[in-house]
Amino acid sequence: VTRAHLEEDAGKSIHDEFEPYSGIDLNRAGTPLLEVVSEPEMRSAADAVAYAKTMHSLVTWLGICDGNMAEGSFRIDANVSIRPKGQTEFGTRCEIKNLNSFRFLEQAINYEVERQIELIEDGGKVIQQTRLFDPNKGETRAMRSKEDAHDYRYFPDPDLLPVIITDAMLDAAKAGMPELPKEMADRFIDQYGISDYDARLLTSNHIQANWFEQAAKVHSHGKLVANWMLGELAAALNKAGIDISESPISAERLAGLTSRIADNTLSNKLAKQVFEAMWNSDLTADAIIERDGLKQMTDTGALEKIIDEVLANNQKSVEEFKSGKEKAFNALVGQVMKASRGKANPQQVQSLLHSKLA
Repeated sequence: VTRAHLEEDAGKSIHDEFEPYSGIDLNRAGTPLLEVVSEPEMRSAADAVAYAKTMHSLVTWLGICDGNMAEGSFRIDANVSIRPKGQTEFGTRCEIKNLNSFRFLEQAINYEVERQIELIEDGGKVIQQTRLFDPNKGETRAMRSKEDAHDYRYFPDPDLLPVIITDAMLDAAKAGMPELPKEMADRFIDQYGISDYDARLLTSNHIQANWFEQAAKVHSHGKLVANWMLGELAAALNKAGIDISESPISAERLAGLTSRIADNTLSNKLAKQVFEAMWNSDLTADAIIERDGLKQMTDTGALEKIIDEVLANNQKSVEEFKSGKEKAFNALVGQVMKASRGKANPQQVQSLLHSKLA
């Protein structure tokens, strides 16, 4: 980041809804605007998209922007130039204005790079100008010639007094900052033992990160909570078309479910049944387990009785396993699970079966 400008939004141009004309949307005129200027250190469209996504995540995390790109809350101007390999001096740049999606940012940069390369290779010259991106055609086109900095004719506004940023102001601002996504993700990895990938997903927004920590702190099963949040819960939220702030299952209730998985009260299969019941009611996992008799069977004696019956009734599978067919073992496990109505602990079943078939 080179610097940040505090400005007023002047509105936005709309080029793809009024062909062959352009429209002007003044709904945001006068809205405070923060323009962040970065150093020319990005070497590809992928780099630019990664940077833009990080900035988007940061400003939404801090609560200074809702991040709605379609409505113009977060927009991107991309300055693109090319130069031969080994050359240190930058080429003439063109600025692509008001890109309102990361996909358009990538497409616009890639197109502009190819356009400039083709222009130079054909003996032409890149002219410094402002361009817009046409998402329908997937190409950029010129809007106006771009002025150099000295052509802007900057001058002080007598109605705006200078703001002197003191060290005390900076220290106060830093002290008031929340834990940032990267730092929180690193802490989640250390504190809860989750993977780097899961930590980055969970800290992609503040509400989700806080929801995870609220659940993980209840019974300290961080990995299980992360797996269920990013698996079953995410799928259910997506199907319902809602976000986690509207989830009918609270963080505390999900923690109750993962605790019953951790202590072997529930198998994964039974846990999914309980989750579905929780989604459609206000009951806790314990209440549903009690009501529906879903507690996992872990009593060794009871399991051995079921296994003995299964082995007696499936002699063909027993012989096939002893002759080296591993699929036969899986078939026997399946029969035991069926006989226990899904309540047997699969790992315990496999261990007991191996002992009896040895």
